[in-house]
Amino acid sequence: MPRTHHLRVHPSADRLPRGEQLAWAIAEVAADPVAVPDEVVEMVVNRVIDNAAVTAASLTRPPVVAARAQAVAHPHPSSSERHGATVSGLAPDRRVSPEWAAWANGVAVRELDFHDTFLAADYSHPGDNIPPLVAVAQHTGRTGADLVRAIATGYEIQVDLVRAVSLHAHKIDHVAHLGPSVAAGLGTLLDLPPEVTFQAVGQALHTTTATRQSRKGEISSWKAYAPAFAGKVAIEAVDRAMRGEGAPSPIYEGEDGVVAWMLDGPSASYDVPLPAPGEPKTAILDTYTKEHSAEYQSQALIDLARRLHRERPDLTDPDRVASVVIHTSHHTHYVIGSGAQDPQKYDPAASRETLDHSIPYIFTVALQDGTWHHVDSYAPQRAARPDTVALWQKVTTTEDPAWTARYHSSDPAEKAFGGRVEITTTGGEVVVAEIAVADAHPLGARPFTRPDYVAKLRTLAAGVLDDTEVERFLDVAQRLPSLRADELDGLTLVAPPALLDAVPAPEGLF
Repeated sequence: MPRTHHLRVHPSADRLPRGEQLAWAIAEVAADPVAVPDEVVEMVVNRVIDNAAVTAASLTRPPVVAARAQAVAHPHPSSSERHGATVSGLAPDRRVSPEWAAWANGVAVRELDFHDTFLAADYSHPGDNIPPLVAVAQHTGRTGADLVRAIATGYEIQVDLVRAVSLHAHKIDHVAHLGPSVAAGLGTLLDLPPEVTFQAVGQALHTTTATRQSRKGEISSWKAYAPAFAGKVAIEAVDRAMRGEGAPSPIYEGEDGVVAWMLDGPSASYDVPLPAPGEPKTAILDTYTKEHSAEYQSQALIDLARRLHRERPDLTDPDRVASVVIHTSHHTHYVIGSGAQDPQKYDPAASRETLDHSIPYIFTVALQDGTWHHVDSYAPQRAARPDTVALWQKVTTTEDPAWTARYHSSDPAEKAFGGRVEITTTGGEVVVAEIAVADAHPLGARPFTRPDYVAKLRTLAAGVLDDTEVERFLDVAQRLPSLRADELDGLTLVAPPALLDAVPAPEGLF
């Protein structure tokens, strides 16, 4: 049975023993050598392929180009024990320091907001754990099996924290759960003793707590950089902890700690579910990926809009529509809906990062086009189309307690991230349609399986990578559990040099 760690604030006078601190409990989970179940191994491979798919599609996008340029400015000379790590797009012999590889590859994974998700008390993209874990595995000569164990730990810790502790309620960015989960995954990867991982978790948490303005108002490319930064500093935290350096303690429970001053305050308490000793780490199985390049809470509503496009094409005409009201959960309404009160969510000149967090925009375009594309659906000319702007301005959201309850349900059969749409026509007709989960969700109309992940990579890599490179990567990725250390360098994508050379890197300090 899972164990529950009760988390609350303690005054300094309590001298809270390490063994009673959440950071120590996380470190113990990381150190547990429990076997990885077959279904977890299968899903780890799926998510490695999924990350590669979105990476391929983002290789020439400006934030990724800039991050890659920063990484290559930090080359790592290979030695007998430390090899450096690969950078997405570049040849495997182009090695950089692992924290910078994690940085560049993390930005590439996150730039399009198109990989996996887990939503509960807070938000997360657990696939953000993979780039830093791969980088350190390559650097330290670990095997594919070692990496699979580490990824299972990273997912487990991030999901468990997200189940229990809301960061968003206090306007703290969700990557504050990612720093500790990466540190824990690295503890597993490197077989570190709990004492070292404990210090690394504390350092990683302390350095990754920031406000969520990165996902509010005028959203910039930092939305993609923030998770990569968390992975980078978690690697640095592990390095320091391995050298004997400590962290603020107790980092969660202290009277001037994260819970007391950044979350629910001195009287707060949380129950964090964690695997018991010897219990397998299976949290990755509760996560879900994206079929569409948009914020996860829009996935189901895109599918609903596509259905309405086929069934009621008249609703795509703003002259025939008086209003569109999306009844949905609290989080959807206040984060990507009109409840955010962000005028930028209705601005045709808004950034791509802003538009992919605007359900009024996303629903409008999916309804009119009957499809969704990671580039075309966000193109400035698409956002500025007069009939789109006219219909877009008529779309609002409202919180429905029933959908909020389903969002927070612990019952997988009840948990849902969709909503009910009511469209009132200019003739007075009210069209009502609803959807609970996205088509690609495990309980959806077309749940994603291995062929879907493979198809996603082939689709997003088209026109970017050579077909032979895609097939080479798929061969390596699908053999991940049995890869030797000298084969792990192949777990990267190599783009044609001409593709990358066509996008000059901006100059900076390095």
